[in-house]
Amino acid sequence: MKTFLKILTLFVAAGAFGGAVMMWMDPTGVSWGGEPMLDLLRAKMPWPDIFFKDFTPSGYVLLAVNGLPQLLAAILLFKNHRLAYWACLACGILLMLWIALEWYIWGFVALSNIFFVLGAVETVCAAVCLKRAR
Repeated sequence: MKTFLKILTLFVAAGAFGGAVMMWMDPTGVSWGGEPMLDLLRAKMPWPDIFFKDFTPSGYVLLAVNGLPQLLAAILLFKNHRLAYWACLACGILLMLWIALEWYIWGFVALSNIFFVLGAVETVCAAVCLKRAR
């Protein structure tokens, strides 16, 4: 299960890094179909004139909330650190909370649904590994 968690954390981290870069390369969202989503962000999130003029801040938040923590969890797994499974548990929960926010903003979208399931799987796997480690 540890190998699976390594692959999963790296996959989610890569997705977050890729999403962040995509947002920075085209902050308007026009080239990747995100322009309508920006309007929904502005309508449902606080301070739209400050944080949601474009997707640039969202890219930084995606990287900070999902990309870097997942990468850290993967590194901890590879180093057999005693906190690796706790990090995976936290990352899985963070990912599910992130997707719940996306559901609030955009409704159910296939990619969001898939990542929610990945977060749930990561959480369950980490919990099982923690229980086995006792």
